[in-house]
Amino acid sequence: MADRLKGKVALVTGATQGIGKAIARLFVAEGARVIVNGLSADEALMAELGDERALFVAADIADEAAVQAMAARGAERFGPIDVLVNNAGMDVFAEPLAMTAAQWQRCLAVDLEGALHCSRAVLPGMLAGGGGSIVNIASVHGHRIIPNAFPYPVAKHALIGLTKALGIQYAARNVRVNSISPGLILSERVVEWLAGAPEEARRQIELLPPKRAGEPIEVAYTALFLASDEARFINAADIRIDGGRSQLYHE
Repeated sequence: MADRLKGKVALVTGATQGIGKAIARLFVAEGARVIVNGLSADEALMAELGDERALFVAADIADEAAVQAMAARGAERFGPIDVLVNNAGMDVFAEPLAMTAAQWQRCLAVDLEGALHCSRAVLPGMLAGGGGSIVNIASVHGHRIIPNAFPYPVAKHALIGLTKALGIQYAARNVRVNSISPGLILSERVVEWLAGAPEEARRQIELLPPKRAGEPIEVAYTALFLASDEARFINAADIRIDGGRSQLYHE
């Protein structure tokens, strides 16, 4: 099936690498015009996507004013935003007593508040236009706790809560809000980590029921489904993409 997002305008945050890049590519391939967000441009990606279908806007999603300006610029170029994918995020893994206040604040500012900033920026246009779809990229850390991974799971649990609250708030006005919780996905960051920690990496892969890690495109296809009209009765839901790992009892 092609053109599943034909005529739609999408904003994808954190779209210059990993899952976000896969989503931006797939959305363009499926007919959307995409506002590509990141802290710095990926010139090769933008050349691949083309000026007619994609616009890069640099913005730190923790800065609400910058987010509002980004959404306004994207809407001016392509029209009202129909789809938002809150993918941008950061890892902060620490022991709670060793964690600094700055680590806590930055993690929550990016992984939770950033999604709220972006949602607040696009919701007025979605409500005025008769509806839209917001997809939040959460994590299996929003379902299961790993020691010494604080405060990342706090932010991801809260992001899933934000998903449900916004989804219910605006359901009657045809705005759907859902989340995706990826497990171990072969983004550039994870590939680098696997290369540098071979023994730990092998154990992590062995614990996955399919005996392999996921690929960014596998998350992207789920985001595509949730963004499309095919998922028009799916709201305030979370979909785990972890090969079943979070359902497996294992020490």
